[in-house]
Amino acid sequence: MNSSLCTTRPLIMHIDLNSCFATVEQQAQVTLRNRPVAIVNRRTEHTMIITASYEAKAFGVKLGMRYKEAVGLCPGLIMLESDPAKYKHVYHQLMRIMSDYSAHVRMKSIDEGVIDFSEAPRNMRERNLLEVGREIKQRLYEEVGTAMRCNIGIGTNRFLAKTAAGMNKPNGLTQITHANLKEMFGRLELQDLTGIARRMERRLNAVGIYTPLDFLAADEPTLRKMVYKSICGTEWYQRLRGWEVDKRDFPLRTAGRQYVLEGYRLPRTVVLQRLHHLCEEVGYKVRSQGMVARGVSVHARGYEQGYWHARHMSPLPFFSNQAIYEQARALFEQAPEFVKEIGVSCYELSKDEDTQLSLFGDELARDVRMTAAIDEINQRYGKRVIHSADTLVTNDHVKEKIPFGSTRYM
Repeated sequence: MNSSLCTTRPLIMHIDLNSCFATVEQQAQVTLRNRPVAIVNRRTEHTMIITASYEAKAFGVKLGMRYKEAVGLCPGLIMLESDPAKYKHVYHQLMRIMSDYSAHVRMKSIDEGVIDFSEAPRNMRERNLLEVGREIKQRLYEEVGTAMRCNIGIGTNRFLAKTAAGMNKPNGLTQITHANLKEMFGRLELQDLTGIARRMERRLNAVGIYTPLDFLAADEPTLRKMVYKSICGTEWYQRLRGWEVDKRDFPLRTAGRQYVLEGYRLPRTVVLQRLHHLCEEVGYKVRSQGMVARGVSVHARGYEQGYWHARHMSPLPFFSNQAIYEQARALFEQAPEFVKEIGVSCYELSKDEDTQLSLFGDELARDVRMTAAIDEINQRYGKRVIHSADTLVTNDHVKEKIPFGSTRYM
């Protein structure tokens, strides 16, 4: 275990597009520039804001705030419904630019990416990364749009690079090294650190840790035995000192989708149509990763009964939309009569390495070629060009959702 600060040259760069979705809309529509903009997934006064422009943030508008509350703070707030196609285009443009500097690029979300220069070609690895950061900012301006801005952080590990990218917003360029680590931590609160939310802050406070500098000064046994009570404490001890502990990928274990119903006390037939739509999206997610599933889980939130869920494990794997929906519909028979939110997910995912077994287990959709042909058409001509007739009326309601935490399906 390394107890000293990591003194190696910082070679990890974290790039974070500023207020990405709102800025993309301002780039697309000149009349929106320098005006307060809020992006929502549905145009109602009770909808939740998913991104706000910096002009809106200046009035106190925040992520997760209800639009009705936000417009009270900022009367001139412009509400726009999200347009995932635009954001995906910018995502691919950012990834293209980043890939010019290293083959080891990882998009952490639709608006954040990491470049690992430690494995880049020697001529690129030896460049001044602050100069590279300024170059990337200029390319974003010239090749994507003049309204586009980003924060760039540079550090010896992924954690410090992301921490640096969160400073000096908007349009900042910050580097954290062993030489200025304590100075940078002195500017931050505990919840400014990725992975530290209110609950974890209380646990840290309980052992006398109130600031990032306190966190850095804590010894490894305190973090491992008293705070985290696991190896996570040791990892935090190393992470704070600039050592890399987060360079790893996690396998896909579940694929799901949820939806807040657009009306009050909708009939069960209407709710089932929306559930069917969700099953089609989940089925595509599973197949796009070359996976099959063994289990289906559904959940709902009722107006009176609260949260409800049910699940079913199949003896054999399945992958088709119809197989998922038939299981989900059977489970949903136990759901409360009137619900306001529904969701479905597939779990116990594994690679589809035995086609015959998958085909045999998929009793409701035996023709693998038919499923593959439908997916190919939808990929080429647009999602849901071919879909079940039962969900024909749902397209205007269950719209594509922006994948904040994962880029697997981009």
